[in-house]
Amino acid sequence: MENTVTIEKIENTILKEEYIKVGLKTVIAVLTLKNSFEIIGTSACVDPNNFDFEIGKKYAREKAIDQIWMLEGYLLQSK
Repeated sequence: MENTVTIEKIENTILKEEYIKVGLKTVIAVLTLKNSFEIIGTSACVDPNNFDFEIGKKYAREKAIDQIWMLEGYLLQSK
C-alpha cells in the first residue's frame, strides 16, 4: 500500500485545466479531476496595472493544487 502523496500522483489526478480572468486583476483556475470533481484556486494582484495573466494562472493553479494535496492526504489517512 502506498503511504505517501507525491506531486506526480497529484498531477495524474488532473484531467483538465481552465483559467478565467475575472474583473481587472483576478484569475480563477478550475482543475477538473479524473473523477469529475472540480477544484478552484484564485489569485489577484493589488494593482490592475501590474496584472499578468500568466503569473495569475501560476498562483491560482498552485492554490488549487494545495487543495488536492489536502484531499489526497485525507483520503490516504482514511484508508
